[in-house]
Amino acid sequence: MALVAGCSAEPEPASEPAPAQSVLDAVLANGEIKICSTGDYRPFTHLDESTGRWDGIDIDMAADLAAKLGVRLTIVKTTWGTLVDDLGRTCDIAMGGISVTTDRAKRAFYSDPYLVDGKTPITRCENAARFQTLEQINQPGVRAVVNPGGTNEQFAKANLTRATIVPHPDNNTIFEEILAGRADLMITDATETRWQQQQHPELCAVHPEAPFTFSEKAYLLPRGDVVLQEWVNGWLRIAQNDGTYTRFAQPRLG
Repeated sequence: MALVAGCSAEPEPASEPAPAQSVLDAVLANGEIKICSTGDYRPFTHLDESTGRWDGIDIDMAADLAAKLGVRLTIVKTTWGTLVDDLGRTCDIAMGGISVTTDRAKRAFYSDPYLVDGKTPITRCENAARFQTLEQINQPGVRAVVNPGGTNEQFAKANLTRATIVPHPDNNTIFEEILAGRADLMITDATETRWQQQQHPELCAVHPEAPFTFSEKAYLLPRGDVVLQEWVNGWLRIAQNDGTYTRFAQPRLG
């Protein structure tokens, strides 16, 4: 009796899933990159609502990024409170003095940092000696103005438990509250305090060389998009070493 040996075909190896398309590929295909920015954080980003004109260090950097990609640039206005939500929904990248935080990093990628910063006070010059430390600031009767939705508000709520926190919705006009005497000071990034004291001689940045905190500025990218992150980091390294970033930053930061 002949025996017929059964043979079973070897299972085919599982096919690798197709890699997800990078935002970089979509940008190149569409010929356009959309960049979110708040427009209210000089010297990094500013939107003149009356003319629709954008300017700032990171606006210039955004234009350079688009030029290097060979695509047109569209700036999309966002807010600090909706910044991460808008990334990937209304824009491809977010730029404009964005601080690196662990909370944002849960939901998005960052580029390499391009600036070291930290929180420090700014006040009328005659009050600078009064507000050197957090203990001096965190006292009943001290009014600290703050813009909602970002790291300034988070810092104020965490550290100013006895002082009065005065919310002000427009970061473009917030320093006028100090000048007008409706607030005593603001705690914000040292870079911004340096720029604001140049614009308003009555205001003094309080020890911007030794801020209360350490932070870094970087560009916000879609979570998981390593291809885009690598391209942005490469472009940023070149811009920091060929004079591009300095050309945009020096006139505003000195």
